[in-house]
Amino acid sequence: MAVPEESEAERHGRDLRRIPSRPLARTAASRNPGPRRRTGLRRAATLITLAPIAILAFTLTLALVYSVATPPSTLMLGRWLTLQGVQRDSVPLEAIAPALVQAVIASEDQRFCLHNGVDWGALRDVVDDEEGPSRGASTITMQTVKNVFLWPGRSYIRKGLEIPLAVMADAVWGKRRTMEIYLNVAEWGEGIFGAEAAARHWFRKSARDLTRNEAALLAAVLPNPIQRSAGKPTRGVRAIAARIQGRMGQVEGLMGCLRR
Repeated sequence: MAVPEESEAERHGRDLRRIPSRPLARTAASRNPGPRRRTGLRRAATLITLAPIAILAFTLTLALVYSVATPPSTLMLGRWLTLQGVQRDSVPLEAIAPALVQAVIASEDQRFCLHNGVDWGALRDVVDDEEGPSRGASTITMQTVKNVFLWPGRSYIRKGLEIPLAVMADAVWGKRRTMEIYLNVAEWGEGIFGAEAAARHWFRKSARDLTRNEAALLAAVLPNPIQRSAGKPTRGVRAIAARIQGRMGQVEGLMGCLRR
């Protein structure tokens, strides 16, 4: 039987199959990864440069918002996120007894009206212990920005962030608004935030009706509101409150920055 004659196209295809395959030629980019690497480095440098600017802009925006709206503290946010209860009734400064303002200044920051948010003299004089920066150099303004913008605990990083934030807050909020925010975000017990909630929880009255003794007790527990109780004070807490009450008259003349 006759074998059909192979066409020209079939012979050409058979010849092509015999040719060994070769690896594809590398592109110019794969042969020279330098441009791609430089692009990645430029992007990383841009992000590193823009990140602090973005954080600063965001923080300043929040500070402007908080100049008219009472903020939550980061502790409050943490409790909400973990579905824990929070007691807080935000009130203006005029709805809080002047005795509590005096007690807090006498206990926490007697130079409150005299500095720009940071007491530089006290900061220089503080000797930090092994556990981290001391509370002794913290002004009311620094404690306020810590409560609103930062995290609890003691560390050099957090203390370093408190300083520029306190200067910014003092400039944006002023003294009266800073004190108002502080007294509405300070913690006075497990899940108890702000002077109004503290007064109602511990003394069954409004913050505007606090006595000098009750105000001194609330100020005495501020450094450790979980271990200390204003409603059931120990002998030590009562002793601290007595010292605060003794200093309250001394700071009354240093509260001019809080007047309207």
